[in-house]
Amino acid sequence: MTKSNRVVIVDDNEDITSVISDILEIGGFNVVGIGHNGKEAVSLYKKHKPDFIFLDVTMPIMDGIQALKEIKEEDSKANVIMVTADDGTSVIQELKKLNATAIIVKPFKIEAIFETIKNINK
Repeated sequence: MTKSNRVVIVDDNEDITSVISDILEIGGFNVVGIGHNGKEAVSLYKKHKPDFIFLDVTMPIMDGIQALKEIKEEDSKANVIMVTADDGTSVIQELKKLNATAIIVKPFKIEAIFETIKNINK
C-alpha cells in the first residue's frame, strides 16, 4: 500500500465513518470525502473518482444497494466495498450480483479493511 489511495466513506452512522476514516488515514490513505446516505455516495463518487468507496447498505434517502447500482452505471470498474450488518444470504447475493468489489460484514476488525484493500490491489 505504497501509493496514497483516494477513498470515500459513506455510512449513516457518523461513528463508523469517523473510525474508518481515522484507520485509513493512519494507514496512509487519503480520505477525500465522507457522506451519510446513498445520494451523497453517488455525488461524492462522481466528484472525486476515488480509488475505493466504502458504502454502507442500510442508509436513509437512498440505500447502499441503489447507490452501488448508480456508481457501477457511472463506472463499471469502480472499487465499491460494501459494508453491512445484514449478512443474510439475499443481501450478500444481491451485492455480488451488482458486482460489489468486496463485502465487509459489521462488526468488523480493523485488519479486515486493510486485507480487503490489499486483495483488491493485487
